[in-house]
Amino acid sequence: MLNPLYDLQIAKRRLFWVAALGGMVAFGSLMGAMFIGQQFLQNVLDYSTLGAGLAVLPAAVGMIAIAPTSAKLVMKLGSRDTMLLGYASIFPAFIIMLIAWKENTPYWQVGLAYLLIGVGAALVLTPASRALTSSVPVTRVGMASGTTDLQRDLGGSIMQAVLGSVLTAGYAFSMAKQIGNSPDASKVTAETEATLQLSYSSAQKLGEQYPQYSQAITSAARESFLSGGNGAYLAAAAAIALGAVLVFTSYPGKSKETSLLEEYAKEDAASVG
Repeated sequence: MLNPLYDLQIAKRRLFWVAALGGMVAFGSLMGAMFIGQQFLQNVLDYSTLGAGLAVLPAAVGMIAIAPTSAKLVMKLGSRDTMLLGYASIFPAFIIMLIAWKENTPYWQVGLAYLLIGVGAALVLTPASRALTSSVPVTRVGMASGTTDLQRDLGGSIMQAVLGSVLTAGYAFSMAKQIGNSPDASKVTAETEATLQLSYSSAQKLGEQYPQYSQAITSAARESFLSGGNGAYLAAAAAIALGAVLVFTSYPGKSKETSLLEEYAKEDAASVG
């Protein structure tokens, strides 16, 4: 008799796969915000490496502070509504990044965005983890635990890749546009243009080689990074919106969730018997 390590018959249960995807989106948004935010803090706001690391602490504070409340909300409202509250906290965080994260942005706007993401992640991940473990038989609890880890690893990898790609594409497009509009555009070689469009750090290194153009290059790189960053924040906000729609339309409310868990328990007991 087959005994698969990852039982797809169990994985197709609505309380399992929706919770898994919902958690991936939430944790992925947290990791994506860290990935883009660290570059923003160091490249645009000139934070040190240590300062940029300390700047994201509000996210951890938000997760730790809200996690106990999240567990209580699951019992009161059900997993779906608790997860939706989490998305409602994460979404405005990316709107703050889109609107407020510019040159000379005060730290409180940075900290507030991270705090909201941390709070939202706690509100989503707690019910998502509970749904995963509750919707599988005891013999498959390892599968649920592994999926919880997958939420973090795969969700974080996907969102970092997507947001990083959007940032890179937006940066390159903006830099190319600025080079084309520059009065010295004819002096820029194809190799130099390619280097400038590659990344902020590449442009900065090139500026160090040509001190007379250093200020102009750095200014253009910052403007290009901000342009690419705006695209990444929009993409993240869209992902959160899609995650909320998925949970709202596919995950049942509290009473239906309870009845489904009872059905799963009966099915699992019958299969063992």
